[in-house]
Amino acid sequence: MKRRQFISLVGLGAAAACTSATKGDSKTKETQSGIKGTPISGHFFPALPYGYEALQPHIDATTMELHYDKHHRGYFKKFSAAIDGTSLETTAMPVIFSEVSKHGEGVRNNGGGYYNHMLFWENLGPDGGKPSAKLLSRLVKEFKSFDAFKEAFFKAAKTQFGSGWAWLILTDDKKLKVVSTPNQDNPLMDVVADRGIPLLTIDVWEHAYYLNYQNKRGDYINAFWNVINWNVVNKRLEKALKDEWIG
Repeated sequence: MKRRQFISLVGLGAAAACTSATKGDSKTKETQSGIKGTPISGHFFPALPYGYEALQPHIDATTMELHYDKHHRGYFKKFSAAIDGTSLETTAMPVIFSEVSKHGEGVRNNGGGYYNHMLFWENLGPDGGKPSAKLLSRLVKEFKSFDAFKEAFFKAAKTQFGSGWAWLILTDDKKLKVVSTPNQDNPLMDVVADRGIPLLTIDVWEHAYYLNYQNKRGDYINAFWNVINWNVVNKRLEKALKDEWIG
């Protein structure tokens, strides 16, 4: 994927969050009012755009709180420590990922965990609308039907060995594709086989579902369809197709 696209085509709010922040060290500022925009430089820990209980019964409040406040925050703090004093402090996440093979495991793993979770929270919501006509038509074109897309996404998520993620991406030639990545890798990284712009993602690390679903990853994936924020996915697709910055 071209470097320009890594800078201009990110998920909604992918590199960081809005400008309001709490007091504290400049490297670990946390936003107050949710994910609203994507500054080209600077990295901030975003507030959730909904309450911990908002996605119940599909995702329980305890899982949401631990996932967000312990796991996601932990990745952010470790990522901040890994880039402390380097030029990466003011480098956009997609640019970092486009050369992540040069930056070491600390940046790859923790930067991925920081970024991937921001996309995941945006992908979720208590009232996320439905797929747009444009998204539906493209899904039918690539997968033959919406149900076939769901099956492909389910398989990618269910069969991802160990921990990781499943994704719906827009490839460099403007096609939709379902892929999976291990650990905290994502499709923007230069270390993965299938690269593209993330439109939709699901976290299949056990901490995302184990309290409620135990080892039944498939049940968690099926529940995920009830809380997708399609409004965000639709907007990402529109912007990505136009090669526009998604803010």
